[in-house]
Amino acid sequence: MLVESATAALRQTFSPPLRAILWKSLGLTLGLLALIWLALTRLIQAFQASHHISAQYPILDSLAYYLAGFGLVVVLAYLMPAISILVAGFFLDDAAAIVERTDFPEDPPGRAMPFGTAMLYAARFAGVTLLVNLAALVIFFVPVIGIAAFFAANAYLLAREYFEMAAARFRPLPEAAEMRRAFSGRTLAAGCLLAGLMVVPILNLLTPLFGIALMVHLHKRLSGRPRLAGPRPA
Repeated sequence: MLVESATAALRQTFSPPLRAILWKSLGLTLGLLALIWLALTRLIQAFQASHHISAQYPILDSLAYYLAGFGLVVVLAYLMPAISILVAGFFLDDAAAIVERTDFPEDPPGRAMPFGTAMLYAARFAGVTLLVNLAALVIFFVPVIGIAAFFAANAYLLAREYFEMAAARFRPLPEAAEMRRAFSGRTLAAGCLLAGLMVVPILNLLTPLFGIALMVHLHKRLSGRPRLAGPRPA
């Protein structure tokens, strides 16, 4: 089930109907990363200037410059899941509607959440994801444990956020959460796939759109099982 959903999601991510949203998603993701990079570099420069590091210790200033660059790359990698969730919330309904219409044309279409509600929901989970990843960042240099904590935390958080957003187009949010828990093994496996994609540079920029398509397909497949007896909202 997961393999079929992932294959279909990958095909959809680069398909002509989703291409415009793909470029917008990439642009928004890169724009947010650039803003965060700029803000962090300004903070580092302000710290160095306030402590007169450049004038008093030019060698340390050069070393701090390169270390800061490496540190920013690491920090941005840990911020990427939260950014992904925000971007997904922004494009969720447009992308999901295309996936539903092209791959499930005989099924009733989902109902879009109000934009404000969707963004508030995405922002809340993005905040939780940010806090969790900052906590994981603290143990980044602990061998094995740091990477394992990052992967495990984001597998759960991405599975929860993406699946519930996709399912909420067909059922109330509490029911979407209950469905995710009922099929926790499958949704967590999908979250592991997204977390794995998240650690691959460049490809992680595709996570928002791929995650939406993946969870739309997974929700559709799980909804066809007899165990799921949940009425669709009117």
